[in-house]
Amino acid sequence: MSYHYRSWGLNPQIKQIACVLNGATEQDLAGPHKAQKLLAYGCGSSYGDVCLNDEGVLLDSHRLDHFLNFNPDTGVLRCQSGVTLRAINQQLIKYGWFLPVTPGTQNVTLGGAIANDVHGKNHHLAGSFGCHVLKLGLYRSQEGSIECQPDKNAELFRATISGLGLTGFIQWAEIQLKKISSPYLRTEKMVFTGLQEFDALSNDADKAYEYTVAWIDSVAAAKYRGRGVLFCGEHADSSADRRPSKKRILSIPFNAPTGLLSYPVIKTFNLAYYNMHRLTSSKALTYYEPFFYPLDSLGHWNRLYGKKGLYQYQCVIPAEGGVEVVEELLAICAHYRQGSFLSVLKKFGSIKSPGMLSFPRPGYTLALDFRNLGESTLKLFSALDKVVFANQGALYPAKDARMSREGFRQSFIETERFKNYIDPLFSSNFMRRVII
Repeated sequence: MSYHYRSWGLNPQIKQIACVLNGATEQDLAGPHKAQKLLAYGCGSSYGDVCLNDEGVLLDSHRLDHFLNFNPDTGVLRCQSGVTLRAINQQLIKYGWFLPVTPGTQNVTLGGAIANDVHGKNHHLAGSFGCHVLKLGLYRSQEGSIECQPDKNAELFRATISGLGLTGFIQWAEIQLKKISSPYLRTEKMVFTGLQEFDALSNDADKAYEYTVAWIDSVAAAKYRGRGVLFCGEHADSSADRRPSKKRILSIPFNAPTGLLSYPVIKTFNLAYYNMHRLTSSKALTYYEPFFYPLDSLGHWNRLYGKKGLYQYQCVIPAEGGVEVVEELLAICAHYRQGSFLSVLKKFGSIKSPGMLSFPRPGYTLALDFRNLGESTLKLFSALDKVVFANQGALYPAKDARMSREGFRQSFIETERFKNYIDPLFSSNFMRRVII
């Protein structure tokens, strides 16, 4: 079938040919698409072109949504790769188990979480998603189905975690869940006036809380640059159980007008958002969904950026001197008068992922969303790149639609080793643009 399978950034906008899988056997995967370049497609929550393949066929996995085995005593779950993080939460939180690591949306498949080695608010304690994968089933075009785990086909296991779907098709995976007592979290928010204050608060919060992440005002005037709000949370005990209030999920029905997220509008929004949190209570008992996935309550929010879509720029900077580098990046954004109302800052911990191309590493990660203004946005990113790479930083493939081949190689020193495990029948726009 031909359909507009897109990434979350709606950019690039290309037509795709797709095959909706009804099963994940070798016959299902090998039969209908011989001699085609293949790529798995889950929810399309990647921002750029790692989930796009306009020279081949997308293998749509949304029907591969079966739970295969779950041990309620140990929290070990095996399921097909098309199962979403939302489904895992909904089905297993009632048994007292939760995802060990979760990104900022539940609209991600298990296969996508592994292929992009996603990270979350608890990286300082739990590492990335790949740290909790016990084993997986991988279809390879020449070898058929292979089981991989840390001590069996270990290098292929490492390549598949963070492998961007290029080592084959993940048929199923087994992961270790986290035991919790309640679907609620005890949360706290702390307002800070600059990045030095953020750094001190974050260091203390990482010792006291399991989950920490900050929103920053990326368009504040120079004397307020780096102000923001640090959000912290930890799972509550069972005495905190109560029924969550049902919230209606709103949806953006169409692409917004071009000027909706203009620079002045973003400045006004950010100031209001900062003041709202400065003037409201700092501690609360919060249901897990609004804490982990606040934007999931607004369907198709990417349409706010207009028909040309958006870019996200996410980098990681080494810890030493990192605060000053983040300040420089924000100053560059101000110089180009391009701002973001979704600006996230987090300190990664030192837990190393098994993935060859894993993005998280010790230091500061900054994520900024920008309206696609064409050449002016690309010039901004080139200026940001110079600072990031001059300071031994890296960019995140799952959020990228424009990094250079040189930037990718600097970001991931195991690129040449990884290329040995790319399946010859699997490819993507990202791979052709950046890797090969």
